[in-house]
Amino acid sequence: MKKVRILLRVSSNQQLEADGDLSVQRQLVTEYIQEHPDWQLDKKEYFEGSNSGYKNAVADRDVLQEALEDAIKKEYDILVAYKDDRIGRRMWEIGAYVMSLKKYGVDIYTVKDHCISPESDDIMGQMMLALRYGNAQKSSSDTGMRVKDTAKKLVQQGKFMGGKAPYGYKLELSGEISKHGRALKHLVICQERCEVVRFIYEQALQKEYGSAKIAKILNSHEKYRHMAPNDVWKAGTITSILTNPIYAGYTAYNRRTRIDGKYRRIGSEHWILAVEPDPGIAIVDADAWNRIQYMRKKRAGGTAGTKECKKSDIVVIRNHPGTLALIDVLYCGYCGHKMTNGSRYNYWKIKRTKEQRSSKIGFYKCQEKESGVIHPEKGAYRADKIEPIIFRVISEYIVKTQKNKDVAGEIVFYKQADKNALKELLEKERQELTRIQKRIDVMEECIPKAMTGEYPLSLEELISLIDKQKQAHIRQQKIIKEKEMMLESMDRSDSEWKSSMENVPTWQQVFMDADPHTKRILINKLVEKIYIKEDQVTIRFRIPLEELGNLQVV
Repeated sequence: MKKVRILLRVSSNQQLEADGDLSVQRQLVTEYIQEHPDWQLDKKEYFEGSNSGYKNAVADRDVLQEALEDAIKKEYDILVAYKDDRIGRRMWEIGAYVMSLKKYGVDIYTVKDHCISPESDDIMGQMMLALRYGNAQKSSSDTGMRVKDTAKKLVQQGKFMGGKAPYGYKLELSGEISKHGRALKHLVICQERCEVVRFIYEQALQKEYGSAKIAKILNSHEKYRHMAPNDVWKAGTITSILTNPIYAGYTAYNRRTRIDGKYRRIGSEHWILAVEPDPGIAIVDADAWNRIQYMRKKRAGGTAGTKECKKSDIVVIRNHPGTLALIDVLYCGYCGHKMTNGSRYNYWKIKRTKEQRSSKIGFYKCQEKESGVIHPEKGAYRADKIEPIIFRVISEYIVKTQKNKDVAGEIVFYKQADKNALKELLEKERQELTRIQKRIDVMEECIPKAMTGEYPLSLEELISLIDKQKQAHIRQQKIIKEKEMMLESMDRSDSEWKSSMENVPTWQQVFMDADPHTKRILINKLVEKIYIKEDQVTIRFRIPLEELGNLQVV
């Protein structure tokens, strides 16, 4: 009688389930062994759970090494697997492993292919063995490429591609079912941990602390020290939180790669990001996330303040337009660097409902001063202090140019372009509303199956998901209403603009009463640069007029 042992391997956690691939493998292999009267099944079984036979080298697979050591000890004669790819999917390594077992008297059989161990002098058989695992390796490689290409497209659409939820989030059932019949999950903000994430970003942005310093602060914090993901805050954990674009609402792909069995980070220039952020999972705004990446890049390698540093500015996520009308043209009057969005947020909770609220204070900040470079005088200005002064001067300039048809026509053109962009955004929000409604319809159709136990989710779970989708439907309707109101406020026809040009006070009023985004468009068209100091503002208009020229407002 030949002593036989079984090798089982599954490559994903789902295959470990009671009705998954693992139980099927064991049953088929056991039945195959029973067909051979001269085989005796040994009690010992080799098992690899959730382990890839393509990504992992033979030397790193402890189960295969154990099977080889037992073969050297002459403990068994035959190793049986369901298919040849259960041994592995590496052309040269698996072929060499099969021949190593053969050297010590162990043959490998599979249910599908029977004996795959050639004799040591069978050169053609060994060539066929290499070809067998060459095809297996190519198949895995092709599958991997298809999976990556699909993942890139889904991430660009804002989909979360699974895996462990980042700190500050949790995974909840989405109500969607995969083509394999598994209930899919999506990211949801964990409010308690969300507070810690915002604290980390505040320390990095406002105090410019590094990861090690922030970790030290958290470990000594009365509340936050107990909220560490692995009992203690580490610099690596902080770095991961500060560099992950998911916190700005952007799902990402290809942020790391697997090399020799270890994961390594990839430069941000190679990341695949969602085209649009998902406000439902954003914990910090994109502008704050970008500024932190900029400051971290400057500190790296001791290049802060150098010319090389100024050229290394990275912007991974597009800056949100925001509400600062002068953001494109305002420069520091002391160092000449462009002012950036330094808006601050105040957060509080309503005692009765525990609902979190926030307010925003607009600020223009000199990035050079914020980076720690020696800087004369003031480097930050409140928007509500300087904007009224600059708006008044620009309105006077508009009065002088009201009869210039070319200028007015171009302003109308740019305003219309902005309206078109808002219309596109509104259409996307309406499409999202339609998708939410379809999800509700699909889930409601599945209620009878859930009642009879034929659905992957229980009736209670399904009803809970439907309620959440209905709440999302209400929120989406509010978003659409806000966008429609914005569009309505911007919807001034060309005839209205022409008639307003004939009335000087109306022309001024149009500008002064316009929303910040419209002001931004007008200012970008009329103004080249604005330099600001503590006691002086210099405005350079694109079309200087003799009456105004380049104004200096003291």
